[in-house]
Amino acid sequence: MRVSMSAKIVAGAALLALAVSACGGGSSTTSSGASGGAAANPIKVYIGEPQNDLIPGNTGESSGAEVIKGLYVGLVSYDQNAKPQLNLAESVTPDDTATNWTIKLKPGYTWSDGTPVTAQNFVDAWNYTALGSNAQQLNYYLSVVKGYDDMNPAPDTSGATPAPKATELSGLKVVDDTTFTVELTHPFSGFETELGYSAFFPLPKAAFGADKKISADYAKNPVTNGPFKLAKPYARGTDQAIEVVRNDTFKGGKAKADAIEYKIYTDMNTAYNDLLAGNLDVMDVLPDAQIPTAKATFGDRYIEQASSGVGWLGFNIQTGGDYAQNPELRKAISMSIDRKTITDTVFSGARTPADDNLSPLIPGYRQGACGEACTYDPAKAKALWDANGGGKVKEVTLSYNADGGHKNWIEAAANNIRTALGITVTPKPYEKFALILDDLGKKKVQGAFRMAWLMDYPSPEDYLRPIFGTGGSSNYVQYSNKQLDDLLNKADSASSADEGIKLYQQADDLALKDLAYVPIYFYKVNAAYSQNVKNVVLDPYEALDVMSIERA
Repeated sequence: MRVSMSAKIVAGAALLALAVSACGGGSSTTSSGASGGAAANPIKVYIGEPQNDLIPGNTGESSGAEVIKGLYVGLVSYDQNAKPQLNLAESVTPDDTATNWTIKLKPGYTWSDGTPVTAQNFVDAWNYTALGSNAQQLNYYLSVVKGYDDMNPAPDTSGATPAPKATELSGLKVVDDTTFTVELTHPFSGFETELGYSAFFPLPKAAFGADKKISADYAKNPVTNGPFKLAKPYARGTDQAIEVVRNDTFKGGKAKADAIEYKIYTDMNTAYNDLLAGNLDVMDVLPDAQIPTAKATFGDRYIEQASSGVGWLGFNIQTGGDYAQNPELRKAISMSIDRKTITDTVFSGARTPADDNLSPLIPGYRQGACGEACTYDPAKAKALWDANGGGKVKEVTLSYNADGGHKNWIEAAANNIRTALGITVTPKPYEKFALILDDLGKKKVQGAFRMAWLMDYPSPEDYLRPIFGTGGSSNYVQYSNKQLDDLLNKADSASSADEGIKLYQQADDLALKDLAYVPIYFYKVNAAYSQNVKNVVLDPYEALDVMSIERA
């Protein structure tokens, strides 16, 4: 999930997409006929409201990605140690330069409407996601494939976007029903590792109309190829739950649960009370105030484990005002924040102070990489602020999604900044994560904002290119640094993993110097589940293992 609560932008996803709306749920009708019919007594799982419809290439935050994980499968998956392994792919083979790849599919996999999963399904999905005019959130991930630039022309001098020169990636070729080839824009040894991310999932022929677009009806009731399928259509913004049932034709194994209901909440405390009452079965993030007593409350049903999540304050450096556009003022704000007190007190130790843009779980993380900028020193922060024109700043705003349990730490950070710099600091809540993501995508959020990221795949590249790369899918700060972009490309094509990590670290150093995103804390997983279920496992991407969970 690139911006997580993705993604997977943590979500991007891995951007951390956090909690969303009350219980219940209406239904809607559609002609696609993909639904499987509701099952009695589903396992109930807490999520926030997805930002977009349940289309893999348009799902970059973690609430939607939680559902996508059960509905779709891709070429590659990841084990509990975050290691990639072949899934639908029988083989993923590069040439000597790692520029040209041949992908062969395992036979026998089908869609929930009974049609086979083919190479053409992958090519069609990738072309759809890659075409800029389709406005898919994970479009940027296809930029590694030859022909992407022709499908995504840059705006002209007037700001208008010209028509694309092509509507298909020239680097994709279907060989036969189970084989296709991919030509990349540059050597990239980590391409296979990327293929487990939802940007690279397939879509069936049924997804596309005569105009090669995805219809609104299909988006509400998609045909899927994973271990679950929709029990009934889902109307985003209307329904308060997403109901799925087991897909018994799925060749990859039989899930133990008959059905799962993803319940959408806007208030974490409401969800927590439902968990205590047995009206909710799994909650993968707990309210801050409940963490100190959660172990005693739930016993063996409490989960605490390492997380790949990184939490930041971001600054829109193009439109955010003086303090957002000046790296020295951004550094002063960063040095004003007492990370240790916030993580120890507000989060009761369920977070740790961040000192890098890379998670400690990722190869390439360096303790203390952020240096002075991430060290609490209010006196130096004030001197830096005054020396760089901070006195002209009338107000600093901190935008955040109120549905994710961020109010307390944002207010603590605001008080730190207010006290250290002697300025007005105003927290600005958004009701839902989806709403702030929408405004960030439209470049409407000024000043500073909270953002977080969960890894989509275990590589430093996943923490750097989508967040800091020019045009990155979760580059909500509008940051651009050609030297950083060049280092990422060199790292992609490095002759060894060690050489690649060194180049990624150099790119990370540039991002830490410019501080468009300021690292605040590293996440831990704090989750709990009811007495109604067992075999509850959260994978390294903090998503529920839908194959293992079952009724107690």
